[in-house]
Amino acid sequence: MAGLDEVRTQAREEWTDPHMQLKFTPMSDLTLSFSVKSRSRRCVNGPLQEAARRRLWALEAEDQEARALFKDLSARLVGIQSQKAQFLITFKTMEEIWKFSTYLNLGYVSVCLEHLLFDHKYWLNCRLVEDTEIQVSVDDKDLETIFLGLLTHEGHFFCRAVCSVAPPAEKDGEWLTLREGELISVKMAEGGTEWEGMSLVTGQRGLVPMSALEPLLLPFHQWVLKNYPGSCGLSRRRDRPEPSQIGRGKCKAWKEYEREEKDELNLRQGESIEIIGSVIPGLQWFIGKSARSGEVGFVPTRNVDPESYSPMSKTSAFFSEEERCSLWVPGSDRTAECASFLHTLAHTDITSVYRLSGFESIQNLPNDLSASQPEGFREARPGGAWEEQQAGGSRRSSSSEDSNLEEELLSAASDSYHLPEPDDLDDPELLMDLNAGQEEEEAENFAPILAFLDHEGYADHFKSLYDFSFSFLTSSFYSFSEEDELVAYLEASRKWAKRSHMTWAHARLCFLLGRLSVRKLKLSQARVYFEEAIHILDGAFADLSLVAALYINLAAIYLRQRLRHKGSVLLEKAGALLACLPDRESSAKNELDVVAYVLRQGIVVGSCPLEARACFLAIRLLLSLGRYEEVLPFAERLQLLLGQPPASDTVATTLSFLYDKNYLPHLAVASVRQCGLHSAQGMSLPIWQVHLVLQNTAKLLSVPCPSWNEVSTLACPALRQALAACDEQAERCTQRALCLILSKVYLQHRCPDGAIYYLSQASMLGQLLGEREAFESSLCLAWAYLLANQAKKALDILDPLLHSLKETESATQKGVVHNLLGLALQGEGRANRAAKSYLRALNRAREMGDVRNQAVTLANLGHLTLKSWAPQPARDYLLQAVRLYCELQASVETDMELVQVLLWLAQVLVCGRQLADGRLCYEMALLLGLRHRHLKSQLQVTKSLCHFYSSVSPNPEACITYHEHWLTLAQQLRDRAMEGRLLESLGQLYRNLNTARSLRKSLTCVKESLRIFIDLGERDKATEAWLGAGRLHYLMQEDELVELYLQAAIQKALKSEEPSLALKLYEEAGDVFFNGTRHRHRALEYYRAGAVPLARRMKAVRTELRIFNKLTELQMSLEGYDKALEFATLAARLSTVTGDQRQELVAFHRLATVYYSLNMYEMAEDCYLKTLSLCPAWLQSPREALYYVKVYCRLGQLTFCQLKVRTMPLVQCESCHPTMFFPVPEPLGSHEMTQMGSLVSQGEAWPHREPNVSFHLASLETSKMFPCLRGDSISSSFSLLCPDFHGHFICQALWAHCLVPGRILRPFKNM
Repeated sequence: MAGLDEVRTQAREEWTDPHMQLKFTPMSDLTLSFSVKSRSRRCVNGPLQEAARRRLWALEAEDQEARALFKDLSARLVGIQSQKAQFLITFKTMEEIWKFSTYLNLGYVSVCLEHLLFDHKYWLNCRLVEDTEIQVSVDDKDLETIFLGLLTHEGHFFCRAVCSVAPPAEKDGEWLTLREGELISVKMAEGGTEWEGMSLVTGQRGLVPMSALEPLLLPFHQWVLKNYPGSCGLSRRRDRPEPSQIGRGKCKAWKEYEREEKDELNLRQGESIEIIGSVIPGLQWFIGKSARSGEVGFVPTRNVDPESYSPMSKTSAFFSEEERCSLWVPGSDRTAECASFLHTLAHTDITSVYRLSGFESIQNLPNDLSASQPEGFREARPGGAWEEQQAGGSRRSSSSEDSNLEEELLSAASDSYHLPEPDDLDDPELLMDLNAGQEEEEAENFAPILAFLDHEGYADHFKSLYDFSFSFLTSSFYSFSEEDELVAYLEASRKWAKRSHMTWAHARLCFLLGRLSVRKLKLSQARVYFEEAIHILDGAFADLSLVAALYINLAAIYLRQRLRHKGSVLLEKAGALLACLPDRESSAKNELDVVAYVLRQGIVVGSCPLEARACFLAIRLLLSLGRYEEVLPFAERLQLLLGQPPASDTVATTLSFLYDKNYLPHLAVASVRQCGLHSAQGMSLPIWQVHLVLQNTAKLLSVPCPSWNEVSTLACPALRQALAACDEQAERCTQRALCLILSKVYLQHRCPDGAIYYLSQASMLGQLLGEREAFESSLCLAWAYLLANQAKKALDILDPLLHSLKETESATQKGVVHNLLGLALQGEGRANRAAKSYLRALNRAREMGDVRNQAVTLANLGHLTLKSWAPQPARDYLLQAVRLYCELQASVETDMELVQVLLWLAQVLVCGRQLADGRLCYEMALLLGLRHRHLKSQLQVTKSLCHFYSSVSPNPEACITYHEHWLTLAQQLRDRAMEGRLLESLGQLYRNLNTARSLRKSLTCVKESLRIFIDLGERDKATEAWLGAGRLHYLMQEDELVELYLQAAIQKALKSEEPSLALKLYEEAGDVFFNGTRHRHRALEYYRAGAVPLARRMKAVRTELRIFNKLTELQMSLEGYDKALEFATLAARLSTVTGDQRQELVAFHRLATVYYSLNMYEMAEDCYLKTLSLCPAWLQSPREALYYVKVYCRLGQLTFCQLKVRTMPLVQCESCHPTMFFPVPEPLGSHEMTQMGSLVSQGEAWPHREPNVSFHLASLETSKMFPCLRGDSISSSFSLLCPDFHGHFICQALWAHCLVPGRILRPFKNM
């Protein structure tokens, strides 16, 4: 990145600042931003970005999952800023920031964020996953500053000399002489400009000026130099530019060279040289063959023209396809094991076990956290084989410089010395019995081995002599039971070879003796043997494998014994043999020291090709040693150096394997996912990687796998890529297994359409594979159609399948088809045919003696009769099914089926009002779910129990208990939305108890739900929770907090610019005080100052009318009649606009009541008459007649008492007072009589009394006069026995009163 180069340049400039120690202090945190983008549209995917932000809102409150993820990414989460889509992270060590920056550059951070931010719906959408990418960004300058701060904080690090430094005369001996480009190990001194340093070239120590140094800015380089200490060379100046690419083929010498050692070539200017292996930039030598003389030897790289050879890729680390495949390729047994696991995971029992109607709703739900995982998903436990190898082969820290060199030698001697006698050997016959005559030491006794070893050049049977595993001990020299005996024999053979001047035998015997000496940790003796062998060869390169093994083993000893003065040139030549030759096998464990030397050389000269080659060699050697944890840094660095596939695909595969071995599931899945992103370019996903993904996604499941092998949706991309690869390679059996696994994933998450897609492919593949596979795939497809409520398509599959079954077919298979056919017919509504199919299936199960299938069929029959409203047969069938399930051996599958059957049986019993038995069934079902810790079966039963105790058999305490259990299940399932709703319901249940303790619990629940709704971004639910908390504080008489919560709810709505929500909140906030008994006057502020202006602005006439009605009632209760009149008048005016006679009637009735309270009787009379004119035509309920009675009584009272008193006729009510007579007012005019008559003749429905509407009953006197008016039972038939009766108000009231049968109103003359 260009930006990163600029940052590094600036860092180098800042490094020279004398006050650098104060500037490079560790920063507090680093901001990691992300955006969700669409690859096809090349822009931000708005809906997904918003979904990610909402997920972050939830993580802000509970960030354990995010912390665990960033811990795997080697970072420490400080905080989450959901609105900005940012994470705040920090680092405490240099290793943490190094690993995080590596994962960031490899693209793993963005993939891991997908795991964190998106749910199963995203991963099941194939096109969306392929089109989406998360782009993450950090400030490179901040990252660099944090790194330098941590580097200086540790106090010990490595720098490069930016210029040559000669010590002043007065400080000669104290200062270190530096040359430009030299690497220095530095220890900081506080407050000074001079630090203590040690040269990695000379090993000398002294003071160095800080201004002459710059730190190595790549953390990997710091790590290599600290963990693999040792000497390194110095970058030499060249007369020509350093080549930047690896070369091969032929080259030309541009300058003469006179050899200094016999293993080197003499060069003439312009001479053509054939490159053996490759030329790698940064190495001083390569192996070449002179076209002039035919000799082979070392050629100095600086003497050849870099433009004369054929360049390879800049970052190629593999010189052959064999090398590319040598990193880690699973053997045939591993591949077979993974394929077997996939087939086991895809296995289904649908051909032998009947399916229960609706059972998928329980079967596909995940189990509890402590559930056992299936075979193949279990994680490796401590003490496993690879962990033991890792612990045994772990490298010591950099403090090894001060420890004993012999003790630091690699663990070659720890291997036990076993010399088993093989059954078959491929070696020449002359080596079959080398022990004969050993004591005589006669020449003829050594002739066979000397003749065998003296072959000039390389032969295939020499391979066992040079390999890594000392295989010659168990092949060529198997007859020696003791190693000392073998050493004595080889030493005697060496003497005879030396006497006989047998050069190649002599050299090979010295090499073998040297290897055995290294095995015994006798390094000095081994060095003598190796030096003798090289001297004997005298520059001969006929056996290049022997030459390479000799140089590399001797160089490793020089490095161990720190013989810098003796081995500098040999180290460079050994590095060339190690790095430049392709397909060379390792010959010693201590070869890693030479690899580290080559890597240090690459760091010194800044050669990326040499660094990549050294990383590859380290990976291959460490993998063979089983030291997987040490491999990771080299593999990650190599992946960064190689760049994009196909160069890096092999390393990416190795990385996924290593992450799995080191228990880093997020990174293991991310590495495979990164490989999959390039699969469209021709890269296929091997089966073993699918197995790896399935194992690691199982570790990432928030709820681990149950016993029926639940698969995480995170594995879907890998499964799809493997499916595509199998399609290309025509692996039909594995392809079908992958289709079945994918269909299971979709069914687990209630997505039958996706399951049908893959099962259709499986069905076609099954027809190509055989009858058994075709039958099984067809049944799976039919079952998926049933789960998708597509019974017609299921019938289209099952009918031909049933007719295709031969008489010789198994009765179980026929029963399975009949059972599924019954389910399909039941789905089509053909109950009779479904029952017949179930009975046939039941008969087949009885023939086979299969108790479980019998139980399933009886349960299906019970469910069918239950749906057909036949409770008694349903009860009988279900009871039989329960008895059969109780006979079975308990298992998760059968017990979950029993849970479903018990739910159906409870439903039948509850409908039959057998509540105690129904409750028992519910509780038994819950106990089964608890027994297996199966969360969602418990969830389904708990829902039923909550309904039972809330509606069927009300029990507030029991209802609260099961709601609390429901809440616990939601928390374990991490369903935040469900958790919020349950807390809201629990708050209401506790509030209904209306005790001090229950109100406090209700408040706690409401506040918890408030937090969840805020996290989920559900604004409406959150505002309801704010209001609910305010109501509870009001009920608890904590008045100082009531206004706080109510205002918070309103302010949230106002800030969101949703006036309709704000209007609703203003009204509900006022209702808190309006419906209460304390501080009712506070409702005025919310109604009049808040709700009314918003309603007018929004033209919400009905809402405004409702608020004015409430204001009227409120003022009347506060005896503010003048204000009540104002509000009632406004309400009456608004009611005429709504066009709703009911609202208009209520408004005028309330206005009449206000007038009556103000003693404005004439106005009250007019309003009461207005209400009567708005009444419906026909009486349809007792409430309507009662309203007539009340209004007419009020009007009669107004006329009789308040307006005018006159002589009136008397009437008698025989029901109340047969002997009492009451005056009747003067008759109305003809117009009024017509109006009042129409009130009785109209026939529209009468509205029921609305809440908060106060109807004034008849006066006390009227109630005393007519006690029967207080009754509500009024019939539509009546008797009026006065032909000349005139309609007066009091008479109309009596008329309505006399609608009760048996009550007769008789007029009397004036007394």
